[in-house]
Amino acid sequence: QVQLVESGGGLVQTGGSLRLSCAASGRSFSNYAMGWFRQAPGKERECVAAIGWSAGTTYHADSVKGRYAISRDNAKNTVYLQMNSLKPEDTAVYFCAARRGGIGTIRTTYDYWGQGTQVTVSS
Repeated sequence: QVQLVESGGGLVQTGGSLRLSCAASGRSFSNYAMGWFRQAPGKERECVAAIGWSAGTTYHADSVKGRYAISRDNAKNTVYLQMNSLKPEDTAVYFCAARRGGIGTIRTTYDYWGQGTQVTVSS
């Protein structure tokens, strides 16, 4: 079992930055691939970034590539999402998720989820 606790969401202006953190508890954190998903009003939950074991492999969606960066610190059992150059269209609830095995981007293949944290970008 893995429990995920998110922090770092909030309200920022267009062009600003936020750093989301997701603290994990449970066995063998380093053996889980991790992902960040977001869900905007009227939209399906989508994967914006994912990272494999020991940060060896990363994925970033085209919509955030060059602006977002996922990272993990296995010694601290924590995964991060650095978000720069934020736009109003980035406004969404952001979810941290954990997946057994290797990196993945499909929502239904993830095993554990955080509660979600609101990110709002004002214009």
